[in-house]
Amino acid sequence: MLTFGGILLAMFLGALDQTIVSTALPRIVADLHGLDRFTWVATAYLVASTALVPIYGKLADMYSRRTIEVVAVSVFLLGSGLCGLAGEFGPLPLLGDGMTQLVVFRAVQGLGGAGLFAMAFIIIADLFPPAERGRYQGFTGAVFGTSSVLGPLLGGFLTDRGTGLIPGVAGWRLVFYVNLPLGLVALWFIVSQMPPLRPRTAPKPFDFVSALLLVAGLGPLVVALQLNRAQYGWTAPLTLGLLGGALVALALFVVRSLRHENPILNFSLFNNKVFRTANAALFLMGGAFLGVIIFEPLFMVNVLGESATRAGVSLIPLSLGVVTGSLLAGQMVSRFGHYKYWMLGGLTLLLGGLSLLATMPPTVQYHQVLMYLAVCGLGLGPTMPLYTLAVQNATDPRLVGQATSASQFFRQIGGALAASALGAVLSFTLAHELPATAAAAPRPTVVAEGPVVAAGAPSPATRAAFSKAIGRIYLFTIFLVVGGFVTTLFIPELPLRKTNDGPPAGGGE
Repeated sequence: MLTFGGILLAMFLGALDQTIVSTALPRIVADLHGLDRFTWVATAYLVASTALVPIYGKLADMYSRRTIEVVAVSVFLLGSGLCGLAGEFGPLPLLGDGMTQLVVFRAVQGLGGAGLFAMAFIIIADLFPPAERGRYQGFTGAVFGTSSVLGPLLGGFLTDRGTGLIPGVAGWRLVFYVNLPLGLVALWFIVSQMPPLRPRTAPKPFDFVSALLLVAGLGPLVVALQLNRAQYGWTAPLTLGLLGGALVALALFVVRSLRHENPILNFSLFNNKVFRTANAALFLMGGAFLGVIIFEPLFMVNVLGESATRAGVSLIPLSLGVVTGSLLAGQMVSRFGHYKYWMLGGLTLLLGGLSLLATMPPTVQYHQVLMYLAVCGLGLGPTMPLYTLAVQNATDPRLVGQATSASQFFRQIGGALAASALGAVLSFTLAHELPATAAAAPRPTVVAEGPVVAAGAPSPATRAAFSKAIGRIYLFTIFLVVGGFVTTLFIPELPLRKTNDGPPAGGGE
């Protein structure tokens, strides 16, 4: 349990970092004079963390899990400390000014952050057998939900009031420094309490060529998805060049993996029906999650006229719903089994909540939206632990690291693709709905932290346009969840194994 606590604390660091930094970005941009590069603060982290997830899974199958976790936490803490120092010493050789330094250091942070998430689920799989694992994996959803509440509040407090807490240190730098004491506590738990958790087979040579091809493919892909579509449309040379380069590198990665004796991702996993269908559902659910969390604050500001603070607070019911749904589903599966029923029940709740959001009129009340979001959170909660549990239960224990990291990867890529597509829906609708005379109306740009909007009370035309646009976004999100529901119907319901030894349940087929 001490090991489990250390793993959750490390995971909390990564989850908190995804929400706390966005609150401090306006002050960071003002201090470092980097408005032209502010989106890259998030994109650099996202590229590094996404590309490294499958590699961490492979390393976890080859070496001591404890060693890999210590490396991931240490790299994350190194990146956090460097981010806090960005610009303190003026322009630096090779790294440039403070804003460029921050972008580079966020990439370093992302290299460690990828391991915080992937390794948490992998190590939990080692600590507890599938029949008991649900109740423990449910806490991972609680970690995400808690961090999504605390992150914006703590980020806002440190940015606005943290200056002077440490003499000579700007408040926004504490947003990064706060990771250091928490991370050191997590490291102590891991080093002192966690068993080595060595691999089940003798390691073979690591395939560095495949690793380079994977990074060369996923990096440009994520960057292409994060580009500002107002500047770089889907047919822009830069976008096409990035997508083309990504396609070539990923194709070479697949060819190399099929021929190598020790591939980073063993493609025989796709012969497993649970692995195929569960990851397809996770791909769609990653998009559904971002569809709610990115665009709901936009509705609050541009339709209801709420302040940015109240828009951020409105996500608390969603987070509390995710915490409750995740913990409840994990406990029920461990007690009664039948994980598939709880998946489908959660998706049904989510569809109900999204239907309410999609049909909201511009006159909807603030408290009504909060209730709709709570319902969505309850539905989203079971998707965090249960799909991963199903994959691990059906996978050869020798490949559980690769299988688990693949699940995290498909969720992240699905979210990135959906965010880009939903942003296009928003821009297209606003372009046709806002009259030409409403030039002063805020036209958002969707970035990794969420939509950036102009300040000021929305006009009636703006309210109507954003209400219609976001209604369409929720409708698109409903289609994603329906796709996830149908896919989940085809996930085989296998008995949960009572031990981590032996073949996977149902032979993994």
